Amino acid sequence: MFAVIMAGGKGSRFWPRSREKMPKHLLDIQGERTIIRETVDRIRPLVPPERTLIVTGRSHAAELIRQLPEIPAENILIEPVGRNTAPCIGLAALHIQKRVPDAVMLVLPSDHRIGDEITFRRVLDAAGKVAAGGNSLVTIGIRPTGPETGYGYIEQGDPFPAGGDGEIRRVRSIREKPSLEQAREFLRQGRFLWNSGMFVWKASTILSAIERFLPELHAGLLQIREALGTEREEEIVGEVYSAQKAVSIDYGVMEKAEDVLVVPGDFGWSDLGSWDALWEISEKDGNGNVARGGLIGIDAFDSLVHSPGKLVALVGVRDLLVVETDDALLICRRGQSQDVRKVVEILERKGLKEYL
Repeated sequence: MFAVIMAGGKGSRFWPRSREKMPKHLLDIQGERTIIRETVDRIRPLVPPERTLIVTGRSHAAELIRQLPEIPAENILIEPVGRNTAPCIGLAALHIQKRVPDAVMLVLPSDHRIGDEITFRRVLDAAGKVAAGGNSLVTIGIRPTGPETGYGYIEQGDPFPAGGDGEIRRVRSIREKPSLEQAREFLRQGRFLWNSGMFVWKASTILSAIERFLPELHAGLLQIREALGTEREEEIVGEVYSAQKAVSIDYGVMEKAEDVLVVPGDFGWSDLGSWDALWEISEKDGNGNVARGGLIGIDAFDSLVHSPGKLVALVGVRDLLVVETDDALLICRRGQSQDVRKVVEILERKGLKEYL
């Protein structure tokens, strides 16, 4: 089994800590280790470094090699431009299939937080065995704890007969992020799981699915396959990627495919997608505050302060997110951190590159 870690995102909802040159997965936002370091360490008992591939942008490759010296340099795959997850996964599948034609590949985002790593690996192992035994596309679904509108949802269907204990089920549908009313209805029905964005399949299976549902991408991947290991590889990858439309694997393949299975997981998962998510999963003081750095709170409640370099005093406030860096300060109402990326969009429009 191989692992593919997708590490191409900007992490714009974690601005001002997350920047173009140092996005969130390269930072130690929560603890002593960086997020990408935690991701690699988490799967190491299941997949060794020599079978772990990381897909990233050129500007982040050197830092990844520095942070992860055990990952062979040839396992750092460079995307010349970001084109969402389908091209990224297709590129990695080519490299894996070249090494082991019928290998199973885990596909994992670089920035998840997992509370119970033993159960997490057990779920991935079960999904890997099912994927190896057939041609199913397997996804990991998270048992919901509330009517979350920030995640997509997976509707479970009938049990999969070869799934052992009956936990593995066929997927009836994959839904986009719902309204609050829809999310509450999904929760009430009891057959919906959060879409974690983690997948398990054979490299050959996902390439066949891409051929069927994304034929233009597949044609480009065939060009890349011919160039792998040649002096024109970088040139061809650049040409093919530039010509592709940005498309997610969910929209491009998973929502259309028939033979899709889901393995439910309950292992303390968070996609760590925003400052709000960090507050949710972090240990809090008696007033519900989370602090990285010095905090003095007077009548201050349920807030997050991320200020490693400065003391922050909060007086008579609640539900705030305060994030400080050398050149920027974010103050946001807790519950609105999804809108932090709008700050990044404004900075891009105004050409304020020094803050990006």
